[in-house]
Amino acid sequence: MTTDSVTVDNTRISVAMHPAADARLDLPLLVALHGGTYTREYFNVAGSPAGSFVAVANRNGFSVLSIDRPGYGNSDHLADEDNTFARQAELLDGAIDQVLPESGASTVVLVGHSIGGMIGLELAARPPRWRLIGISATGCGAVIPSGGAADTLASLPLTGVVDLPQADRDHVMFGPEGSYTAEALEAAHGSYAPVPAKELSNAPAWPRERLAGVAAKITVPVHNALGEFDALWDSSPGARASFVKAFTNNTRVEAELIRGAGHSIDHHSLGTAVHLKQLAFAHECAWLAARSSST
Repeated sequence: MTTDSVTVDNTRISVAMHPAADARLDLPLLVALHGGTYTREYFNVAGSPAGSFVAVANRNGFSVLSIDRPGYGNSDHLADEDNTFARQAELLDGAIDQVLPESGASTVVLVGHSIGGMIGLELAARPPRWRLIGISATGCGAVIPSGGAADTLASLPLTGVVDLPQADRDHVMFGPEGSYTAEALEAAHGSYAPVPAKELSNAPAWPRERLAGVAAKITVPVHNALGEFDALWDSSPGARASFVKAFTNNTRVEAELIRGAGHSIDHHSLGTAVHLKQLAFAHECAWLAARSSST
């Protein structure tokens, strides 16, 4: 792994490149965007003995770029009035544009979890200045239940940066006992981080105010997955169908349910199954992109 930082519009963005030992140049660079209350270390937590998302991806020939979004890790914070998901997407667009040439890859598949998934969709809708060929957005969907955990967090009179109690995070992020291991739970604690309070209010408003407009602009393939026991999102068949229907100009959208997983899917025992689905999706995106380039 190599770490670095790039500057976009006077904002420092911290990045880490995880090159595969046997990287295949025909595969896209996987750009990983973490959710709220986590750093980029989210993607280095192993939910099962098979390893973390980064480890599984590297083992299968994919290089991964993980990014600390603004307000996390060594990346600069944004003022509350400037901290929108659209603005974060704008900054990350520039950061990825600077790093991509060093990766050896010519295309990108975004892998975003929770708020990272929403921002990934904002990025895909821009569209970005580099060649995006697909996006996997997990832990986010079309419907946040009214009065649920997400609305509760959004209603807190908080500003600046807040650090939520570890026990409260565990309750929201993980499914029932038996869906994760004690080792994974302990490892996940190392990826927890204080959260810009503005994100807590932006998140439940995003599917109501932004999803339809953003989705209508996205034409690359979209993979979506929600955990069966997600405490923040409605993962019912109707809600998943609503997500797919939002993409009015895109027929290559799938939304699936991951049995036996809570919100932070990657850190559950079935996290590896999700990772392999994401890698299969990235392979398909690469094949579709190559075919479109040759016609």
